[in-house]
Amino acid sequence: MNIGAAAKQAGVSAKMIRHYEASGLLPPAARTSAGYRQYSEQDIARLGFIRRCRMLGFSIDEIRDLLNLWDDPNRSAREVKTLALQHLQEVDNKISELNAMRQTLQSMISACSGDDCPQCSILDHLATPESGSNGPS
Repeated sequence: MNIGAAAKQAGVSAKMIRHYEASGLLPPAARTSAGYRQYSEQDIARLGFIRRCRMLGFSIDEIRDLLNLWDDPNRSAREVKTLALQHLQEVDNKISELNAMRQTLQSMISACSGDDCPQCSILDHLATPESGSNGPS
């Protein structure tokens, strides 16, 4: 099938298919004599796998590792679980960081009068250097 049909069936855009090919997640597509890409059912399955990985927040490198394991009939489920556990730890860390951001924002918003005066505690907070801070990161 052509790239448009493949994109529709796999639930990704044609642009993402080309990106996945360029990044090595998807093997280069077969080409017609006119140079149009042609995709197989196996390619569609691989695109679906990649899409589900992306929905779970796996990075391109992590997806590459998962695809290599998926393609390997001699893989160890232990390796797959280890990758998933590492990713879960990253997700948990991001959640903690987001919760800290949320708490800081709530505190800043609560401290702001929100009236027409020029004094703004949110801007004051943002302008105040944090102790132990080495500047923007």
